[in-house]
Amino acid sequence: MTTAVPRIARFALLLVLASVTCGPKKVQIPVRESTTTVVLLRDADTDTVGQVRVSNAAGTIELTTDRASVTVRPNESPREVIAVSDELVTQLFGEALAALPAPPMRFTLHFRLGSDALTDESKELVTHVLQTVRERSAPYVIVVGHTDTSGKDDANFALGLTRATAIRNLLVSAGLDASAIEVISLGERGLLIPTPDDMQEPRNRRVEVSVR
Repeated sequence: MTTAVPRIARFALLLVLASVTCGPKKVQIPVRESTTTVVLLRDADTDTVGQVRVSNAAGTIELTTDRASVTVRPNESPREVIAVSDELVTQLFGEALAALPAPPMRFTLHFRLGSDALTDESKELVTHVLQTVRERSAPYVIVVGHTDTSGKDDANFALGLTRATAIRNLLVSAGLDASAIEVISLGERGLLIPTPDDMQEPRNRRVEVSVR
């Protein structure tokens, strides 16, 4: 005894078989292996070159010079260090570098012995400090006071703070927001010229100003 398959059912069965036997073939698309290039650049803030260690599962290499670069490929040890040109650095990172804030400008102002009175040369330099502050869209200034080793440590710390505060007041009087100025004293603990205790050294009697 045979069972008749309804015409509609036979048509549906043919569609299923067609989809199985005549469906699209699966094509395996090769995955392109990615590479990464690392470039070490000079620090614009400190004008120094640090170092960077580049590693993957296959090995490690260190970059220690300005514009040194290495390309890292999967399953290969990073090994070939190449110095890239300034033009290539601009091409690769120009937009990112342009977006960075301007590097800080640093000034050193010197003072007369035992006081917060600037030397004549440093009075002239104050004009350049103020001009630099005005050129920054959102300036932030760090003012650090120093002394030489003449006198007692506590008194020198206070004198360093007095000198830094005097420069802060000059900046505020020129229109800079007081909240944008950080005042620090190191007294005789941050000597530019190392000397024995209780020695006068004009180059140590200073305020260092960093305008960011």
